[in-house]
Amino acid sequence: MKIAVITGASSGMGREFAKAVDKAFGLDELWVIARRAERLESLRQECRTPVRALCWDLSAPENQHAYKALLEEEKPEIKVLVNAAGYGLFGAAGDLDVENQLGIVALNDTALSAICLYSLPYMQSGDAIVNLGSNSSWQPVPYMTVYAASKAYVLSFSRALGRELKTRGIHVMCVCPGWIKTEFFDRAKHDDTIRYFDRWYTAEQVVERAMKDLRKKKTVSILGFPVRMQVRLVKLLPVRLVMNTWCRQQGKE
Repeated sequence: MKIAVITGASSGMGREFAKAVDKAFGLDELWVIARRAERLESLRQECRTPVRALCWDLSAPENQHAYKALLEEEKPEIKVLVNAAGYGLFGAAGDLDVENQLGIVALNDTALSAICLYSLPYMQSGDAIVNLGSNSSWQPVPYMTVYAASKAYVLSFSRALGRELKTRGIHVMCVCPGWIKTEFFDRAKHDDTIRYFDRWYTAEQVVERAMKDLRKKKTVSILGFPVRMQVRLVKLLPVRLVMNTWCRQQGKE
């Protein structure tokens, strides 16, 4: 049985990836994972591939183990794994709820790593892993402190894992978009701490570019010339200057 696995599939980037993967690959099943069962069930109407809806909060270790157990039982080949589950919070780290911030690491990093590592025995040459990073992956970002650090981990993990899996013919790509209009902001933005947004993209645009880059075997996918130029610039400038510029943009001198 050939399958794709999409985490965070109930909305935003995950949902768009589920629909894109459904169109791009001939699969026996599409395994979609998220917390909201009704959102997952509605994907059945939008996909040609049979959908297996798994209503799990992947930040909980028992659900990561449930995924491992399901793989051991079904023994599928995972043609494509997309890790899109994640969230962030805007605000000063000292002011935000500690448990909510630790939850960012649990989902964005620990769960992503677990799903990747549990999936590897069920992947072959020609299969692919797509991990959702961020434009925040490239530099420290005050007032998005834990989120940005979590996405730096995703980028580093994806690059190193991709190098290790090169000999097996398994490709790994990290998607690092700029600002995207999704439900992410409903949870992340609770005040005007972050108020400057230079440009916006849609989830559909980001996923369309990511699928093209995946076919080209790129290791990083970045939508938009301005975002790519920004990434190049922050690699060259001192970290202190980059953070100071960001803080001025947000009115935080």
